[in-house]
Amino acid sequence: MSSNKIFLYLLTTAALLVLSVPGRLLSQTTFGSIVGTITDPSGGPISDAQVTITNLATSETRKAPTNAEGLYQFVNLTPGNYRVEIEKQGFTKAAREPVNVAVQSTPRIDVALQVGDIAQTVEVRAETPLIQAEASSLGTVVDQRQVNELPLNGRNPMSLAALSPSVVPQGQSGSTPTGTNPFAWGNYQIGGGVANQSQVYLDGAPVNGAYLNITAMIPTQDSLQEFKVPTNNLSPEFGRFAGGVINFTTKSGSNQIHGGAWEFLRNRELNANTFFKQCGRYSATCFYSEPVRV
Repeated sequence: MSSNKIFLYLLTTAALLVLSVPGRLLSQTTFGSIVGTITDPSGGPISDAQVTITNLATSETRKAPTNAEGLYQFVNLTPGNYRVEIEKQGFTKAAREPVNVAVQSTPRIDVALQVGDIAQTVEVRAETPLIQAEASSLGTVVDQRQVNELPLNGRNPMSLAALSPSVVPQGQSGSTPTGTNPFAWGNYQIGGGVANQSQVYLDGAPVNGAYLNITAMIPTQDSLQEFKVPTNNLSPEFGRFAGGVINFTTKSGSNQIHGGAWEFLRNRELNANTFFKQCGRYSATCFYSEPVRV
């Protein structure tokens, strides 16, 4: 076989291998889903019921019918609050809001329709179920208010990962990233794993470098919608980690215009003294090596 034929054979084989890899193995997701079952008053499934979900922030809607078992499913939903509406001829219309879809969450909304006029609507306003029966992984979601309003040293949202009970910060992981060893950013033990061996994603894309799994980027605090720290029994879509994952998602916007402005002031005179720094500004003596200013 000539060298040209061998090269063409190898090139064709490599192309087939690339095309055969499922697309969902190439990236992870920060989206969520809504699933559920629609039944009649006796508990029997209702097929071909029209289910409509509406994003309360953007007014985006999606529609899908239930199958023969009364099941419906909406996938790849942007994290946020939704309204779920169900219609079927011969039954009253049912609606439920707000249904909160968090990062990588799958709330299950089961609805039992009542016999009656479709022009009538039964409104249900309740909290989203805390039990995620569709997923086996454990994790903690840090919501938008916590991300945007909690005080952070150096505005490093990675520090908020410590809000999860399974996360143990190590070294300088909770400090400002300015002037810090870049290995300190991801220096967390998650779910009993080894420090610096977890994986960080931003909108589904990994931000870890190939060199010793270093965290190459930290997202801006004000750009984040929320994030989740899954720890155990993660789905097969994740890899290259030992312990857990930090999965950030950015704000997707809404029908209203939003903006923000801020100012930073870091003055050493406003810093609190420590045990090893007991001198004041006009003190004649000082217990640390820095010269006294008079």
